[in-house]
Amino acid sequence: MKKFNIPTPKVNRDFFTARGKEPLSAILIPLAVTAVIFAAAFYLFLPSLNLHDGEFWFFVISAIILYMVIKGLHMSIHHIRGSVKISFLVLCCLLAAWALLGLWSTKLFHAKAYSQILTVTDDTVESIPSVEATDAIALMDTASAERLGDRRIGSLTDVVSQFNVGEYIQINYRETPSKVAALSYDGFFKWSANRGRGVPGYVIVNPVDMSAEYVALENGMRYVPSAWFNDNLYRRIRFKYPFDMIGNLHFEIDEDGKPWYIASVYQKKIGWFGGLQVKGAIVADPVSGEIAKYNTGEIPVFADVVFDGDLICTQYNNYAQLKHGFWNSIFAQTDCRRVTTLVETDDDESRTYSDYGYIAMDGDIWIYTGVTSVNGDSSNLGFILSNERTEETRYIPCAGADEFSGMRSAEGEVQEKGYTASFPSLINVDGVPTYIMVLKDANGLVKMFAAVNVEQYNQVVTASSQEECLNRYRMMITGKTPSEEEVDPSALKEKTIVVTKMEKIDIEGNTWLYIVDEKKEIYKAKYADVLGMLMVSEGDSITILTDGSTFRMKE
Repeated sequence: MKKFNIPTPKVNRDFFTARGKEPLSAILIPLAVTAVIFAAAFYLFLPSLNLHDGEFWFFVISAIILYMVIKGLHMSIHHIRGSVKISFLVLCCLLAAWALLGLWSTKLFHAKAYSQILTVTDDTVESIPSVEATDAIALMDTASAERLGDRRIGSLTDVVSQFNVGEYIQINYRETPSKVAALSYDGFFKWSANRGRGVPGYVIVNPVDMSAEYVALENGMRYVPSAWFNDNLYRRIRFKYPFDMIGNLHFEIDEDGKPWYIASVYQKKIGWFGGLQVKGAIVADPVSGEIAKYNTGEIPVFADVVFDGDLICTQYNNYAQLKHGFWNSIFAQTDCRRVTTLVETDDDESRTYSDYGYIAMDGDIWIYTGVTSVNGDSSNLGFILSNERTEETRYIPCAGADEFSGMRSAEGEVQEKGYTASFPSLINVDGVPTYIMVLKDANGLVKMFAAVNVEQYNQVVTASSQEECLNRYRMMITGKTPSEEEVDPSALKEKTIVVTKMEKIDIEGNTWLYIVDEKKEIYKAKYADVLGMLMVSEGDSITILTDGSTFRMKE
């Protein structure tokens, strides 16, 4: 019987082998290594899994590049025949799509849409907070608030050795503008040592009366941005809302002093990557770790900063520069305006950014900033007021000096002292738009107050107290000196006070006596009308007749 030699098929022992000459292991092993690396990268960097987020595209493109590198090394080490052509083709397609979508999202193609993101209504000077509401004006800048807060924390040895003071945010707390900052862990080991009790409190600074207070919490804040691993608040938010674009994570407190963290939720409204706008907010309880997301119309009223000032200024610049088209904003620049900008030079590098002040109004925090032409002169065409919770924005026409000219004018009044002015606030003094600011020494301590007429910035008044500064400024712009005859006798009430400070000031040929009581309330009178005060010393208790600002000696 004839035997047939049937050839035994050659079996590839590697069960990972795919069709063709490239084993499946050459695909799966680099893919697994890349997945592990980028899972760790996602845990560390927490990008949003959102196709409208440029960072997500960068994340995916980086993953493909890493996969190609790992696959090439794997094939080289194991002498495997293979190719990265498909991966390279996918990479090229993604890069091309990224570039084209990015170009399509620019102002060049959507100038009108960019100009319509922010709605601006016209208003009048009367909407500027009046001088009577100066307790709603935050005169202290963030740098001064930081110094006050650091001094307050410095006296608490159990706190200062373990924690730093975080970033200050301007809020409206019980109808008063306030700056608040939570404590933050001073590194990994301090977090590890204190994780059980959490962050024990926060600092609140009153920028009106220049005071700072440390608030200790009954239960510490476990979930904060300075914590590590799964206690990190941003990581906790990202894991619950992986597809949302999130930013502006900051600390606030409600009217009861309870701590919260607020984050803005964004969307891209123009093209694919353009037109950043807030569509809601995430509110997190750092003690319990509970997190909730709200649409813009449902955000709790205690959340003051949802639309941050930088975003508002960027949107206003688009509104004011692109409404007549993209090319007009570049060349003719007809009717093009911008908000107040500050240029800082550091190590021969210049950085330009928007600058603005804060006003507490209608239960919310509003930013205000001047509006000037794009040619960079030192004059304002007007101002905008914008609500950081709702983004309601008002434009107030008012020609005059810009904020930095007002600051230089105030500094010139005390140039022999070398004081520097803080960014001013805007108030309405008897119908006159006015900059009011503090003057600080080299150590950042507030030494004086200054008021500058916006329309005529050569009209400047400085004084050692805010009340005195505003009184003298009023006299200057009205040309009138308050007299006792102007006081309604029926408005005078008897009051017993303890005199804590007395000071004489010469104003237009008249000597005025200012006294301060134990509650820091200030009263004034012509010195000739209260000569009996010659017998009074600081610390004495006296009875006066007063209408709240002026006073007479009781006979």
